[in-house]
Amino acid sequence: MTLSDPAGFRALPGQGVQAEIEKHQVAVGNRRLIESLGLDLKSIENDLNKLEEAANTTILVAIDHQLAGIFGVADTIKDGSIEAIQTLHDMGLKVAMVTGDNQRTAQAIAEQAHIDTVLAEVLPGEKAGKISTLQQEGEVVAMVGDGINDAPALAKADIGIAIGTGTDVAMASAPIVLISGDLRGVPKAIALSRRTLQTIKQNLFWAFFYNTILIPAAVIGFLNPMLAAGAMSFSSIFVVTNSLRLRRFK
Repeated sequence: MTLSDPAGFRALPGQGVQAEIEKHQVAVGNRRLIESLGLDLKSIENDLNKLEEAANTTILVAIDHQLAGIFGVADTIKDGSIEAIQTLHDMGLKVAMVTGDNQRTAQAIAEQAHIDTVLAEVLPGEKAGKISTLQQEGEVVAMVGDGINDAPALAKADIGIAIGTGTDVAMASAPIVLISGDLRGVPKAIALSRRTLQTIKQNLFWAFFYNTILIPAAVIGFLNPMLAAGAMSFSSIFVVTNSLRLRRFK
């Protein structure tokens, strides 16, 4: 196969690409791009529906403003993703998917992965806006992403979690980076965060407890200074020992 260099190449974010190849105008992209060219898709609507219902992203090809082809591209659900989502549900969390795919394709994937909410047909620059909308509705949002387009949303979310196998800009935008690409690390990170916060609260409780009881006792002369010093040392040892239990976290 001999490939020709395209002329006048244009990339349209969230739609597709256009170029001139051997004096032919070629467009490759989604429904939005092809419909913007004024082409009618009614004749292939059934084929589109079948591909989308099978969780395929449909790609349309137009040559010289005539529909020339249609094919589907499907991502397989990553190993461990369904398990990760189930674990998040068990933790009492809701899971949403933000995608540029059309609603039918996104819904088919969501049903396979048991995702609660689908935000489909979102342009690359609109992801951060979707995060803002969820926050305005009173939700505390953790965003998980790995691409360049995810960076603004990762920064906008209450907590951004980047996939370590993704782009550098995504990892730079998120305060949490998972070393591997395994999504099961997301519920692990949240569980560890919860356990850490629980430990901090326990440490504060016992620190205040010791001070509340022993400082007034020392002021009124009921406590020997040597015993007071020993009690405060024991308080510090208790806090450190309690924190070290996190090393056994699983």
